[in-house]
Amino acid sequence: MDADITLFVDGTEHRLTVDTRTTVLDALRERLGITSTKKGCDHGQCGACTVLLEDRRVNSCLMPAVAHDGAHLRTADGLGEPHPVQREFIRHDAFQCGYCTPGQVVSAVGAIDELEAGEPSAVTAEGADLAGEIRERMSGNICRCGAYANIVRAVGEVVTR
Repeated sequence: MDADITLFVDGTEHRLTVDTRTTVLDALRERLGITSTKKGCDHGQCGACTVLLEDRRVNSCLMPAVAHDGAHLRTADGLGEPHPVQREFIRHDAFQCGYCTPGQVVSAVGAIDELEAGEPSAVTAEGADLAGEIRERMSGNICRCGAYANIVRAVGEVVTR
């Protein structure tokens, strides 16, 4: 069964007809050609598919596109060039193979927004330092190359500005 939907991606309106089983990730990659959003595990466990939905971090592989008709999404492509997080990832060599990088960057942008808005994380009550907060908030994004220390430093640089 197909459905007509509209997605606003990186500020551009897209009208699509999709199978009702299509995820936002598949609509982005296969229908719109936006390949910065990666398909990693396809089970919501790795974070490679992270996008901002109405400025909140989400795993796009878990989201049926039809349930988000009219939604505003932002991908790594739509962050602005270069976004401060992207600059710090480069400066701190916070990526190795680069596969997880777009999801990491988008997640970092969302995490920074949450932190600056005073939204607590699972470790806030424990009095975690900034690095601990960043590690907790970024824990849904996996890097198989092990660039975590550099990612935490890069995100920390943006937070402390």
